[in-house]
Amino acid sequence: MAILVTGGAGFIGSHTCVELLNAGYEVVVLDNLSNASEISLDRIKELTGKDLKFYKTDIRDREGLEKIFTSESIDSVIHFAGLKAVGESVEKPWEYYENNISGSLILFDVMRKHGVKNIIFSSSSTVYGTPEEVPVTEQTPKGTCTNPYGWTKWMLEQILSDMQKADNEWNVILLRYFNPIGAHKSGRMGEDPNGIPNNLMPYITQVAVGKLPRLGVFGDDYDTPDGTGVRDYIHVVDLADGHVKALSQIKKNCGLKIYNLGTGKGYSVLEIVKNFEEATGVNIPYDIKPRRAGDIAANYADASLAKEELGWEAKYGIKEMCEDSWRWQKNNPNGYSE
Repeated sequence: MAILVTGGAGFIGSHTCVELLNAGYEVVVLDNLSNASEISLDRIKELTGKDLKFYKTDIRDREGLEKIFTSESIDSVIHFAGLKAVGESVEKPWEYYENNISGSLILFDVMRKHGVKNIIFSSSSTVYGTPEEVPVTEQTPKGTCTNPYGWTKWMLEQILSDMQKADNEWNVILLRYFNPIGAHKSGRMGEDPNGIPNNLMPYITQVAVGKLPRLGVFGDDYDTPDGTGVRDYIHVVDLADGHVKALSQIKKNCGLKIYNLGTGKGYSVLEIVKNFEEATGVNIPYDIKPRRAGDIAANYADASLAKEELGWEAKYGIKEMCEDSWRWQKNNPNGYSE
């Protein structure tokens, strides 16, 4: 039985495919390549020595999904596909709701028609909104999201929870990620965003490699030790491993489960810059800019439930995250495009 990975050519999806193949799973990838490169799939095969099946399909394309579920024997779905830039979602709310929510509803409908009722959903710590206290646990109430991207994750969690409650044949695991950075140790796979990066680490590495002149730091007046936003950064390979561990929970007919995936440690933007400079010896010039719409001061995880129930915990520290991100960018200054 195969695992369908939607958005499997993207940053987290591609790293998860590597870990799935290494763990002996068969993998089928669905991706519309709107913010990903097919070259990442060649790298997956190169790194694992194993093959996977690829369908260039959009999650909103019902016929395309029908074809996959009819042709392949899918056992479980890991659902990454979606638009994911916080700032852009504030400017283009309709596009985010239409793509992320309508697309997911079509996917869930096709799954249920084919009797595939196991799903691991790529959620986000943004569902906590501005948390009352940190670190946040899975019991921390979901908050008011500060941007449409966050609301799409919030609503899809609710939809999946309601579907599972109505039909207990569903096994649903909601994985709330904190901030994935890093890259595969080989330097052959990493984050390759279109245009100016929305996330901190690719922004830093593109400054380091000379593609961008300076880093923009959005806001230095937050209520944090140095005034810049504090986040829980997690190595993408640790995050990928969390999905493999979650699959073994699905096999136990787990019903509905929610897990935070983070390291439990918060770093400010300027601490990340300093750690990157120390890990690589490259200087990162930066400018302080106004706060960005939809950002909050501090957010980091209590990930002890994932350790207790999945046997998962983050193995990599901030130095390795910086070194691996830099190795990828240095070896691939233009990402996957030659």
